[in-house]
Amino acid sequence: MTTTRVQSAQSGGALREHSLEEIATAIRLQGLEPLDIPPAVTVADLASVMDVGPVEVIKELMRSGYMFTINDVIEHDLASLVAPGFGFGVLPLDAESSKSAGSTSLVISADEEEDQDALQPRPPVITILGHVDHGKTTLLDTIRNANVVAGEAGGITQHIGAYQIDYEGTPVTFLDTPGHEAFTAMRARGAQVTDIAILIVAADDGIMPQTIEAIDHARAAEVPIVVAVNKVDLPSADLERVKRQLAEQNLLIEEWGGDIIAVPVSALTGEGVPDLIENVIVLAEVSELKANPDRYALGVVVEARRDRSRGTVATLLVQTGSLEVGDSIVIGGIRGKIRAMFDDSGNRIDSAGPSTPVEILGLSSLPEAGTLFEVAEDEREARQMVQEYELEARRERQTSPTLEDVHTRIQTGEVKSLNLIVKTDVQGTVEPVRGALERLNGDETRVNIVHIASGGITESDILLAVASQAIILGFNSPPEQGARALANQESVEIRNYDVIYHMTEDVERALVGMLEPVFEDVLEGRATVRAIFNLGRRAKVAGIYVNDGKIARGATLRVMRGGRLAAEGPVASLKHFQDDVREIANGFEGGVTIDGFNDWREDDLVESYRSEQVR
Repeated sequence: MTTTRVQSAQSGGALREHSLEEIATAIRLQGLEPLDIPPAVTVADLASVMDVGPVEVIKELMRSGYMFTINDVIEHDLASLVAPGFGFGVLPLDAESSKSAGSTSLVISADEEEDQDALQPRPPVITILGHVDHGKTTLLDTIRNANVVAGEAGGITQHIGAYQIDYEGTPVTFLDTPGHEAFTAMRARGAQVTDIAILIVAADDGIMPQTIEAIDHARAAEVPIVVAVNKVDLPSADLERVKRQLAEQNLLIEEWGGDIIAVPVSALTGEGVPDLIENVIVLAEVSELKANPDRYALGVVVEARRDRSRGTVATLLVQTGSLEVGDSIVIGGIRGKIRAMFDDSGNRIDSAGPSTPVEILGLSSLPEAGTLFEVAEDEREARQMVQEYELEARRERQTSPTLEDVHTRIQTGEVKSLNLIVKTDVQGTVEPVRGALERLNGDETRVNIVHIASGGITESDILLAVASQAIILGFNSPPEQGARALANQESVEIRNYDVIYHMTEDVERALVGMLEPVFEDVLEGRATVRAIFNLGRRAKVAGIYVNDGKIARGATLRVMRGGRLAAEGPVASLKHFQDDVREIANGFEGGVTIDGFNDWREDDLVESYRSEQVR
């Protein structure tokens, strides 16, 4: 195995339609200063190159209807929109930058130093994209002959899954990405590491908003699209409508003279699925996908999570080279030695070649999903790589402007902020949840994510919520031992969800003041009926002795007899001897009545409740 590492392909200096001098002159004639920026830039960096305060840039973005924080990344077009307000005109991108969108692509391609003779054919990596509930996971389920849907909350895929199948001797790797719009970032990541995208469209629903998003992601990644028209077995299926809608999205199918392969399938019955896979394999053969297996591995982290028994577990997709047990692996500032490796079926394996998804054990901490991984020659080199990464990160922190006071920004923009601490079950869900919540930001309200990470809700999260006056949201992430008690003690609200749009709906209602209050009954006291007194002809008074707590006016009483509810109602009157009183405390006697109830009996148990709104 060679020690040469493959670097990401650098974009070349492709010529623009007009020379830089011509464009810069035109900008100067408008009274602006030419400004050259990358395809994607943080708000802080944009403010730095324009020599203005980050808050000023944030305010200008808000005037244009966009809500961003100092560390958010904005695209070239949006930067071009706000720059003239500060006296700058943004130069257009060159062709290569426009295609690659900066450094966001995770697709690794061999550079000029790669030994072309060492390249060998590799399995294609297929991503299934489309609208929620159009049958993506069911299609993969049919292909794999495994029930993946049954394990998903609400039947909706919540995480990326990476699987490899063997179809008639040809290995094919699948990335099953979520279809819900809140997982746009995760779906985009899937499209960027894939070779072919299967766009699934339900024949009864047709193209939906998330279908259009999926098309955009596949086009941005410049990958071929194969359309699977699903649910053709339903009576309401309308294939012609789907074909028309595809044409409206500039996806002209072969039947209509285009180059898009469209295959009618039924993921439920398996009809058309073999034809779909065969078309995908043929398309992969035409693309001549190759990689060098005889080198140290490079690839991408698909997801990561903590397992109580196994520690940190990371799902990796090897893109080039071979990953082996015992390799020293580096993921950003994290290093480790692979102690064990498993395929998608949970079987132990010793080596994984290009386009192979694997789970590994041995990392020192949890890596970010979507991060590139690299194999070092030995532990010494791995330490050196981590040190270089941390040094570079430290330089970036030193050169970056300091974060402006959040309260000042809120006052400047007249924004109301909702502080949130978010914990998710796996690392791969962090960015999609963050994106879903931040998209709720409006002109007058905003979500301020104080902290977001994967893992259980801990006592330190509770203390952070107390200090920042935040609400804790858990996504399939329950409180750890002791955290729930501390949350009750400190009056910190914890809300847990298993489907992401339930979370966003609640937060959105809270932002606009529409969240309906939740009330619960709080037990205030218990008493025992020791005697019954007649009050007039019909009314009766229960003589009670308070055993615990208190019985007070304004409370609701429940009369329990033999373990069953005999009566319930508000306190009508409350007396101590002949005097009306506000409450009867523990260890005292008194008389009580409930409107409309006179069937008192000795030894009845009276429980006093007061309804309180849950924070």
